[in-house]
Amino acid sequence: MPELPETETIARDLDREIRGCRITRVDVTRPDVLREVAAPELARRTCGATVLRCWRRAKLVVIDLDTNDRIVVQPRFTGALLLDDGHLPDVERRFSTMAFTLSDDRSLHYRDIRRLGTVTLMQPQRFESYSRALGLEPLDPTMTAERLSGLLRGSRQAVKKVLMDQRHIAGIGNIYANEALWRAGIDPSRAAASIDPERAFGITATLRDSAARSQSSLRCTAVQGSHARVARRD
Repeated sequence: MPELPETETIARDLDREIRGCRITRVDVTRPDVLREVAAPELARRTCGATVLRCWRRAKLVVIDLDTNDRIVVQPRFTGALLLDDGHLPDVERRFSTMAFTLSDDRSLHYRDIRRLGTVTLMQPQRFESYSRALGLEPLDPTMTAERLSGLLRGSRQAVKKVLMDQRHIAGIGNIYANEALWRAGIDPSRAAASIDPERAFGITATLRDSAARSQSSLRCTAVQGSHARVARRD
């Protein structure tokens, strides 16, 4: 499942590729990945809209449109955004759930083999409400050791589960939670409430450092007609 650094890389590269493009057509072949909107409404509200920017929130890729709508993609385990210049392999096209045709004749596919991910179209108020339910980003200056210590002391769960709970900290998954706890010398199964402020400071420091290092070390290769985004760690 993509975590914060991978999703950030996808969003940045997608922004570079499609910012300023206009959506001219929408074809939905697997409507079960849609949330909060049906295929006809998705097409009606996005056709003719121009992409203003692509960015990340938690593990979501967010595409801002000039209509104020936002296309919110949660890839989960097998989801991917593929940019097609007309040469997308059949093996990829077979698992495409929808395609946004762009004004430069390319298509942006949401491909999801297991169809566990979701695509949602949100108006600004709905997105703000949705975003408020998510926790702080680990690199947010307000994500302090004192704040994390309070979250841990108030939980009955294992410390790793608290770190991975998107309502508490946004964007952290299994890999980065394990890495941060290992570097802090803390057993992932340890009760969160037993973590003292000093250890909470260590977790905060390693969590921020792991996220920052991983994000800076990710490389992303754009391959037209295949995987539009292939992210891997050095």
